[in-house]
Amino acid sequence: MSGLGARATAAGLDVLAAAGWPGPGDTEPPRLAGFVHSNFNPIVAAVAGRCLAELPESAHPDGDGAGTAIVLVSDLGDVESAAHVARAVDTGARVGPLFFFQSVPNAVLGHVAARHALTGPVACVCDAASGLDVTRGLLADGDAGRVLLIELDHDETGETAAAVLVAHGGAS
Repeated sequence: MSGLGARATAAGLDVLAAAGWPGPGDTEPPRLAGFVHSNFNPIVAAVAGRCLAELPESAHPDGDGAGTAIVLVSDLGDVESAAHVARAVDTGARVGPLFFFQSVPNAVLGHVAARHALTGPVACVCDAASGLDVTRGLLADGDAGRVLLIELDHDETGETAAAVLVAHGGAS
């Protein structure tokens, strides 16, 4: 189980599905229409899709009407796009209009929700503890029956990501 899956289990959540990025054979994330320049958004979409693909076809995450929320954990967000925009502003260059759209991490979560017909709320936070707190809160309040929790980390070698679909402990 990934580090995110282990933390979710330790937080009392049932892990229904899990996936990571990169996986075997991954070199570049698949292109994602409407998102340019960086790998942040394509990686989020790819790991979310992989996680949801782990479910049996008969088990759509929103099949019972309870809704599936999406929570994204990223300490820095889309660093590559932010740096690109900063360089453009510093040099007086034109900033492409897609950068406004993709500068908000919720934009890719809306894409994931639409692509996978998820109907719950979306949230972005900057650390795993907050992500688990938000996840538990969404489940406890009944705002969602499941949560797709995605964590994207940056380091000097690039980005890695993990996703888990979770429910209340004892729900699986």
